[in-house]
Formats: sequence, structure tokens, C-alpha cells
Amino acid sequence: MSRLQSMTGFARASRDHDAGGIAWELKSVNGRSLETRFRLPPGFERIEQGARQRLQKRFSRGNVQASLNFTQNGALRRPVVDEEFLKEVAELAGRLHEQFGAAPATADGLLGLRGVLDYADPVADEEVRASLDEAILSTFDEALVSLENARRDEGAALERILLDQVARIQTLTDQVENDSSRSPEAIRQRLSEQVARLMDATTGFDEARLHAEAAILAGKADIREEIDRLRAHIASARALIASGGPIGRKLDFLGQEFNRESNTLCSKSNATTVTAIGLELKAVVDQFREQVQNLE
Repeated sequence: MSRLQSMTGFARASRDHDAGGIAWELKSVNGRSLETRFRLPPGFERIEQGARQRLQKRFSRGNVQASLNFTQNGALRRPVVDEEFLKEVAELAGRLHEQFGAAPATADGLLGLRGVLDYADPVADEEVRASLDEAILSTFDEALVSLENARRDEGAALERILLDQVARIQTLTDQVENDSSRSPEAIRQRLSEQVARLMDATTGFDEARLHAEAAILAGKADIREEIDRLRAHIASARALIASGGPIGRKLDFLGQEFNRESNTLCSKSNATTVTAIGLELKAVVDQFREQVQNLE
């Protein structure tokens, strides 16, 4: 089982009860925090608070939509006739027939009128209602377990992707550090050539002062600190992924730090090879940040 959870998942759970059929459907997508929306049949608003508390104990982030479908057991439905109302409409139908020649009323026609025939709600019994509510919440717990498993399965796939991306970031960092353009000899040669071109093209330069300024610029272009910080962030990312749990926000922050260092590395680069590696590093960091958005 993965140590990480994605914020995306889908689950269903159903159960039969004496009062009717219970079916929950849960859908979870990305979200900055935990947001829940319940779609409940009329009359079942009473179970929302208990269901919401159960959901909040399992998840910390994601937009979760929970839908309950309840199919009442027809065998328990007892017809109830409003006899006073039926008598009134029957008398009215009779007068219309006598005075205006309207077609005589039929039994099924009268019973089909709104308000004449209804069905007693078996859930109105307190004992039945308590039993039904318990079954609904228990079924909801089953759906939550299935949703958590679905999010963990997706989290396992994300974990592999993120670790591969962190490994790629380390490989590119190693390439930058070991690039031949960063050797003292290469830097000295590059500065000497630049100074020589300036001296050939211009008169009146103090060669010693020019060498000193070039050395200062070379120091500003050094990327040792960026490399060290990248390595520190790589270690932090791996430690976070290994720890598991809701680490999406922390990894998102690390992704921003990766991005900052790769940008600085590219801006300070004075060699085409380092710039090329830096651009590839930026691409991998962007992919890392995109995947992190899916984590709880």
C-alpha cells in the first residue's frame, strides 16, 4: 500500500435494508483544501453531519462529492386515502356530470388526483429510522474505505513518477557540477580570451584592472551555491516522499525552490553546455510541480 494519497478517486458502496436499498457514490478531485458536497434525497439531511465528520477523519485535502440514493421498499408502503378530500372531489365530479354532461368520474381517475392517495412512510417509525440511519452511515464508511484505497492506488503511481523526476533532477545537477566548463582551467582560459579580445579592440584599458573586474564577474557567475541548494532540496524531497501522509503542500513548496534554483542557474550560466542542462532541469522541475498538484 502506498504511503501517499492522490486527491482523485471514485468509489461506490451499497446495501439492502428492510426499509429499502442504500447506495453511496463518492467522487474526489484536486482541491486546495478539503471541500465536501453532499447530494441527499429529501428527508435525509439529518445524516449529513455524521457523514461529514467521518469523511473529515480520513481525508485532509480534495473536493469530494458524496451522493446517496435510497430506493424505498415497495412492500412496506401502505396506501393512505384522504377520504374527506376524496368525497369532496367525487361530489364535484357528480355535479359536473349532471349539470354539464361531463364524463362520469372513475375510481382510478379520482385516486390519481394529487392529494387523494398517498403512501405512509415506513421510515417515520423512530426505530426503523434509527436502524436505517445506522445502515446508511455504515455503508458510507465502506465507501470511504474504497475511496481511500482508490486514492492510495493513484498515490502509488504518483510516488513512482515523483521519485523518477527527483532522480532526474539529481542526474542533471551532477552534470552541471561536473561540466568541463566549470573547471578552473576552462574558466581561466575563457576569461583570458575575453580580456585579450577587449585589449585588441580597444586602447586605454588598464590590463590589471580589467583582469580584476573579470575575476569579480566570474565570481558572480559561480553556481556552487545553486548546486548545493539543489542537492539539499533533493534530499528533502526524498525524505518527504518516504515519510508519506498529506505532504502535497510541502512538496509544492519544494517544487518552487527547485524552480528558483534552476532559474538562477540558467541566468548565471556563462557556458552553453550549462545553459542547456539548466533548461532541461527547468523542464523536469515543471513536470515535478505539475504532478505534486495531485497529491493530498
